[in-house]
Amino acid sequence: MPQLPDDLDAVAVRAWCSLALEALGRERAEIDAINVYPIADGDTGTNLYLTLESAAAAVEAVFAAHETGTTTPATADAVRAMAHGALIGARGNSGTILAQLLRGMAGVLTDGGDAAHLRLALTRAAAAARQAVARPVEGTVLTVATAAAEAAQGEAEEVRAVVSAAYEGARAALAKTPEQLAVLGRAGVVDAGGRGLVAVLGALVEAVTGQAPVRGPRAGAGRGPAPVDGGSVVGLPVGGVPVGVGPVHGAPGIAAADGPLDCPEDAAGCGPAFEVIYLLEARDEQVDRLRTRLDALGDSLVVVGGDGLWHVHVHVDDAGAAVEAGVEAGRPYRIRITHFATESGHDVRVQAEPARRAVVVVVPGDGLAGLCTEAGATTVIARPGEPPASGELVDAIRRAHAREVVLLPNDAALRHTAAAAAEQARTEGVRVALVPTRAAVQGIAALAVHEPDRGFDEDVVAMTAAAGATRYAELAVAERQSWTMAGVCQAGDILGLIDGDVAVIGADVPATARTVLDRMLAAGGELVTLVLGEDVPDALAEVLEEHVREGYLAVDTVVYRGGHQRAPLLIGVE
Repeated sequence: MPQLPDDLDAVAVRAWCSLALEALGRERAEIDAINVYPIADGDTGTNLYLTLESAAAAVEAVFAAHETGTTTPATADAVRAMAHGALIGARGNSGTILAQLLRGMAGVLTDGGDAAHLRLALTRAAAAARQAVARPVEGTVLTVATAAAEAAQGEAEEVRAVVSAAYEGARAALAKTPEQLAVLGRAGVVDAGGRGLVAVLGALVEAVTGQAPVRGPRAGAGRGPAPVDGGSVVGLPVGGVPVGVGPVHGAPGIAAADGPLDCPEDAAGCGPAFEVIYLLEARDEQVDRLRTRLDALGDSLVVVGGDGLWHVHVHVDDAGAAVEAGVEAGRPYRIRITHFATESGHDVRVQAEPARRAVVVVVPGDGLAGLCTEAGATTVIARPGEPPASGELVDAIRRAHAREVVLLPNDAALRHTAAAAAEQARTEGVRVALVPTRAAVQGIAALAVHEPDRGFDEDVVAMTAAAGATRYAELAVAERQSWTMAGVCQAGDILGLIDGDVAVIGADVPATARTVLDRMLAAGGELVTLVLGEDVPDALAEVLEEHVREGYLAVDTVVYRGGHQRAPLLIGVE
């Protein structure tokens, strides 16, 4: 048995994230099935899972940075990573609220993880989540979070006693949600987001005590909703019919209630037509104005975050106006718009006939995203320090809405993530081929030869061959003194990496880039691709084009703007 923590340290935070992800993985189908509020679209469990997956990945990245050392990360680093990962990966209304709960806890736990800090963290989390929601409603995850915080208050000096009390308080509150929210009572289920939070708190109990909490019994026929977690059925619809028996109008697992649901507060079919989600870089005062504007446009408004980075979620009829409001407030990105169509009083997602084939490509900046989109690909932007999780790649494959998908990860570090996403998509009936591209320039080469009208296998072989025939390089700035394959570099040196290894150490970008090009073209080449970062002047491209033109006959050069990317320059040689 591992030694149990006396307080919530970094190792315990890591275990909590891992156990919570496992719990939501087990339960997400059943949580999806009881999702009736605020939109009966059957995705609350999935959204919570994807949000936690991003949080767990961020924590793992912190630990990975310490693999070569003898110490573990500081608790503050782990909880900050957890909160940031949840923020950038939040999905849907429930995931956005969960991200704010974790952020509220992190704001306190950075100062300590003992019982007193944990009690305060739970209180701050519940308050922060309520503040983030424009129009809080009782009988939801907000109620469950508040109850957990209140139950944790006491004189207990042990962390395990605090988390156990919070968990039991959350379970009791979850059981009462059908009495507080009419739509839940009519469907005979507890709140889906609240149930997800109970699973997350149950994982926290297991992380600090070493034992999973006792799961409640399955509800029997004829009894009302029961607080259950860990894979048990949460409640029974009207008349004692088990959840999942009678799906109605695209809301999986929701048995029909007698009569129409009331609008607008407790209905799942009277709301706006679009769900709009995006990350936003903006100042606090701009976000305050954004909240006011979005609240007037629609409902289910949740804005979470801080320190210049925010996650915005809202349901509106005018998706364009919601995005424009974000543009006026700051810099929105990772914009996702989902359309709902009303059918017999319930919302269902619009599904057109799947396309035959699509390409999903990971790109390092906005500029290449636009280029790939113009070529017909579905893009996922990997921003500096924010690699996409497998759930984000699965989401992109779903958005591509095709029977066959070619996935281009464009990063060797994403190989396992992309493989997991491809496997998940295959279980959903999509034929997925993973082309192991290791750089964006290889992805560009593969996309250039993509032909959706030829056979799938033939297309994949051609794209793989084009990627494999493209050598790749990038320029980077050394952050510290270190040993490399090209010798010792100092902080501020310009590093030229060819096929992932440092090959050149230089003093400035133009000279280093020319040296890198000479080494790459020494073995021959027909086409040089240059991708310039956001702050790199056009003059650099002109200098490098002239260098290639004068030194290498019959070699063409193409230049693209990559936008906000990690490297100032990416180079490809085909």
